[in-house]
Amino acid sequence: MQPFTKNAITVIKNIPTGKVMTYSQVAACAGSPRGARQVVRILHTMSEKYNLPWHRIVNIKGEITIKNAAHQKALLEGEGVIVTQVLTLSLEEYQYKIDPMDFEF
Repeated sequence: MQPFTKNAITVIKNIPTGKVMTYSQVAACAGSPRGARQVVRILHTMSEKYNLPWHRIVNIKGEITIKNAAHQKALLEGEGVIVTQVLTLSLEEYQYKIDPMDFEF
């Protein structure tokens, strides 16, 4: 497994219940600020195997953009996150704010 992939999995697993991170935020914390697309790949291929809380990842605008948006919305709402009818949420309120330097790999 590539170091970035391992780091991204660690970051994703550490997102607290009721909080979200953006793809680019996960990438930065995992050591590759321009690796947001890689985070998408990791979520798509490894969420089940590594039991990742994939639903806690949204785009930089706080939007749910996956095909199964209703499922992601339901999981987030089950954690107390308010998601609007147009599938957006308040990053100001729900984003897990952590400095990328706080992760030691």
